[in-house]
Parts: sequence; C-alpha cells; structure tokens
Amino acid sequence: MSDPAQVLRDFKPSKEFFVGIDSDGCIFDSMEIKHQECFAPMFIKHFQLQAVSKYARETWAFVNLYSKTRGANRFPALVRALNLLRERPQVNARQVKVAATDPVDEWISRETKLGNATLDAEVARGNKGLEQTKRWSDAVNAAVKDIVHGVPPFPLVRECLEHISQQADSMCISQTPADALKREWGENNIDQFVKIIAGQEMGTKTEHIKFAAKDKYAPTKILMIGDAPGDFNAAKKNGALFFPINPGKEEASWERLHKEALDRFFKGTYAGDYEAQLVKEFDACLPEQPGWL
Repeated sequence: MSDPAQVLRDFKPSKEFFVGIDSDGCIFDSMEIKHQECFAPMFIKHFQLQAVSKYARETWAFVNLYSKTRGANRFPALVRALNLLRERPQVNARQVKVAATDPVDEWISRETKLGNATLDAEVARGNKGLEQTKRWSDAVNAAVKDIVHGVPPFPLVRECLEHISQQADSMCISQTPADALKREWGENNIDQFVKIIAGQEMGTKTEHIKFAAKDKYAPTKILMIGDAPGDFNAAKKNGALFFPINPGKEEASWERLHKEALDRFFKGTYAGDYEAQLVKEFDACLPEQPGWL
C-alpha cells in the first residue's frame, strides 16, 4: 500500500504562515447528526446492544461529543465506548454481554493510520477479530453518505477561510475519511481555500501537522483551529499554537476568530496570555469522566 501521507511530507510552503483546520464540529455543525444518527445506531446494531440502547447511545454521545475524547478517531472511540458501557450497572443488571475490545486494541497498538483502508487490508489478511469492527465502520460510512447532507459551515467560516488563505498556507486536518471530507468541503465550495484535505488515511492529526508544517514554518506561525482536545494535543505536540472552537459556543468562537484572533496570529501577538485564556475556557467545556461513574 502506497503511503497517503507522502503528499504532506512533500508539501512545500508558499507563505510565511500555516493554519490547520479541523472539519466535523469545527467547520461544520455535523458532529451531532453524524454521531446521533449514524455512529450510535450502527454501534447498537453491530455490537448487539439493542437491550441497552438508551445507555449505549448515552455512552457513545459522551465519548464522542461531550467529553475530552470528543473528536477522537472512531476506533479508539469505539474501544472507550465499549469499555465504559461494560462498567455501567444497568448493562450488567440486564445481563448484556458487551463485546471485548482486545482485537481492536491490538490493531490500534501497531497501526498509526487508523482508517478504513488499513482496516480493510487487515481483515483481508485474515484478522477475523476485526470483522465486526469493519462491518460497523462500513455501515457508519454508508449512513453518513446517506444522511449527512445540507449541513453548511458555521457563520463566518467562509470569511475566516478567505482571510487565512490570503496570508497562510491552510489545510483541513481531520480524522474523518477523506471521501466524506472532500464531498462536504466541495458541496459548500470552501475546498478552494485549502491546499490539502487530510483525512484519517494520512495518519493522526499530530502526524498531519508534523509532516506538513513542523520545521517548515516558525512555531509561532503555525496555528491549529479545532473543537476537540485531540486538536489541541496535535498542535502542542508540534510546538504550534491553538485556537479553540468551543463546543456549544461555536458561533461566538468563529466571531472571535474573525474579529480579533486571526489578526493577533498574523501580527505575532497571539502566543502567551491570550492563547492561555482561550485554552482555559476551552478546557472547562468538556469533562474527563461521565457523571454516571
């Protein structure tokens, strides 16, 4: 299998600044519809959780929408959801057997590009322990393609992207499959503002920034825009700056980016106290542990 991330390694700067931008929940208000209408129903169906569907939905939503693992790659998120669900007393009281995560854990421990292509290849090589996960992931992709349409970018996204593209090289940096990203960005005519659309096939968000930007731009001239702790971690592991799109306050976040934060970034006054205050607000938005523990 050729390396999809090579395009990031080969990328050469054309401007002084670099901006990476997440997609789901950041550019688009698509996290709720994708997880509530696509991921969670397929989680219940393919892992035989019908008898505890209420708790399965609640657990899936906590892991992927309302906690510090918001925005995580779907496969580690699946593991966390199954493990949390297994601990719930209501599930045990109903004697529902929650699937073991060992096969997925083993695969995650050695595979950096956690996506459908690598999963398909692993199953094709005879890893039967991942067949259930593949059926679920394929069903999720089909549901997303069928259901998620007509979700526009948040207000002021286009204006921000236009501003960014004038002074920076920008890329979509996401853990969504590339096909879905290209469809969503294309149907809203905002793909013109980014150099590359990087999905899960090109590696983790940390790797995206590392390959495309680290050591190619000054650290204070690299900015990651995202709505999840994984976006923050990807930025900081590469020594870059971070701007949060706060969950539940997305419109206000884009307004702040448009009115003040981008100008600060391009003028060199973003790092330090200003960024620290934004990160503090962001950190308070998402809990670590669920309320039922």
